[in-house]
Amino acid sequence: MHNPFKLNLVHRPRRLRRTAALRALVEDTVLRPSDLIAPLFVIEGKGRPEPVASMPGVYRLSIRDLVRECRTLRKLGILAVALFPKLDSRLKDEDGTAALREDALILRAVQAVKRALPEMIVMTDIALDPYTVHGHDGVLTPDGRDVDNDRTVGILANMAVLHACAGVDLVAPSDMMDGRVGAIRRALDAAGREGTAIMAYTAKFASAYYGPFRDAVGSARAAGTRSLDKRTYQLNPANWREALTELALDEAEGADIMMVKPAGPYLDIIRELRGATRKPIAAYQVSGEYAQIHAAAKLGWLDLAPCRRESLTGIKRAGAGIILTYFAKEMAAELGRGGP
Repeated sequence: MHNPFKLNLVHRPRRLRRTAALRALVEDTVLRPSDLIAPLFVIEGKGRPEPVASMPGVYRLSIRDLVRECRTLRKLGILAVALFPKLDSRLKDEDGTAALREDALILRAVQAVKRALPEMIVMTDIALDPYTVHGHDGVLTPDGRDVDNDRTVGILANMAVLHACAGVDLVAPSDMMDGRVGAIRRALDAAGREGTAIMAYTAKFASAYYGPFRDAVGSARAAGTRSLDKRTYQLNPANWREALTELALDEAEGADIMMVKPAGPYLDIIRELRGATRKPIAAYQVSGEYAQIHAAAKLGWLDLAPCRRESLTGIKRAGAGIILTYFAKEMAAELGRGGP
């Protein structure tokens, strides 16, 4: 039947959307399990996994269960994990001294994972917030009003050496102190740990999306508030040029990988950094991003699996070749099946 509305078009973009095979053939951005780093929380003891109430499906794990989880992740094709400790509150103090204990929980966790899975890439956080009673990422100035930058950097450099000696592949300073990347690089090299890489939290913003993570490691409760003010050292969410300044400094000081955190609300920052360096770019899809997708799905407002995949695809499309995400396990399983 003649169609009077037939258009005389040379270009019809829908031709390449017609079938699943055609769409796959021309797909620009492809997610792989090896793109993902799984953040994991570790606790003392041999008890059952502790659920994190604000992060459905996320648990604090004993070292034994942590190793089991890493085995599962490795079988799914995930090559890297990021470990975060939750300490007993009795081990915390004003200066975070437990961070420098040679028998620290995080060091024993690293050693256990590397013994069981030598090929697994293990990354650890270099900051004092899990260790301090006030929940800040460093030690405070005498008046208690701010974090003492230079004193904190000295502690973090020593902490990084301990982690390197325990066997980590990547140390990840998340504290946002000035000069900490250079100090850590010099300390690692002086200790004969030239092979230990630094994944810098280059553009870590003073975000409202960190609340569930602070619950998971106990830093929110330690400080007595979910909205702990870290604006004197984390970046202003309104600023993008600062991120480029931090990138230039971290690259000059010896960082091997640059990270943006959070990821989803800062896709423009990921794109800016990707265009400004040849170094690898990582992004952290943080706890609040994870929790809000789960919350909306629980209410029936969003479909969890497609939203999970779309959010991660957007992060990679923006320029992050490495993504830290609490969806890592589920996403790797889905990718292994060939899709949802």
